[in-house]
Amino acid sequence: MIPKLFRGFVDDAAVFPPGSASLPDAVRAHLEHRGRWYQDLVGPLLVKTSQLSQVQRHLDEFRTGDEPLRVGIVADTGMADVAPAMAHLRADIVPVQVEVPVAKRGEDPMPGVAELKETYGDWGGVLVYGEIPLTFGLHEALDELAGTPVIPKFRTGGLLSELFPTPEELAAVIVACAGRGSGLKLTAGLHHAVRHTDRSTGFTHHGFLNVLVACADAGKGAAVADVAAILRHTDPRPLVDTTYELRDRERPLWAGFGSCSVTEPLDDLIGLGLIEEPVQQ
Repeated sequence: MIPKLFRGFVDDAAVFPPGSASLPDAVRAHLEHRGRWYQDLVGPLLVKTSQLSQVQRHLDEFRTGDEPLRVGIVADTGMADVAPAMAHLRADIVPVQVEVPVAKRGEDPMPGVAELKETYGDWGGVLVYGEIPLTFGLHEALDELAGTPVIPKFRTGGLLSELFPTPEELAAVIVACAGRGSGLKLTAGLHHAVRHTDRSTGFTHHGFLNVLVACADAGKGAAVADVAAILRHTDPRPLVDTTYELRDRERPLWAGFGSCSVTEPLDDLIGLGLIEEPVQQ
């Protein structure tokens, strides 16, 4: 059984870098995840707007039951294309969220935020995440989205070192979202539970347990410096102890994260004793 804290924690971003699975492989693997004992850990399969028509064919190819496929739409061709693409989906492909980049890194996010506010009402009431670059204009964008159903989303990794925010940068974002009551979602670079340096790339990754505990403290009013200190932890023990106490509660502040691997976060949670793998009979 997956504890409440981790239900729907990891969205399946298999088609996105660095995993970059083919769409057929991603659909097949996602259906396998949905049939395993850990299925409640897994959120929707994230697919680009431009891929939605192909998803239907691969679902017919690989599905063995009649359970609907829950998808999260990543708007790769613009916000205006999302509603028409949703309208052409079959009833057994259910969009549960839409993720929209409001600007590229270094661009002013405000025009994209304004377009998003005008557009999200056409998407049938699904969860909406607006991805905001961690550059100038961030706080103005958060102010503009406060009080709307749109949940801010931020990138915490990628193929370039500058896409990994420092603990202080990420802490400032977490505290800013907590102060506005907006929640947040993260994506990229969070495959493992505890802060670490990847030997193959040299990039230092945030740990998802660090972020979870940091969000819990930020929700209680912790300052940026204190939240950053949690994000810097490399010793899993205090993070595990705090997380264990939260296992039966809703996730504080953090909606979850997209990962091109579902099993790597799962393996870490099992290894740290936070999820118990059923004994094979």
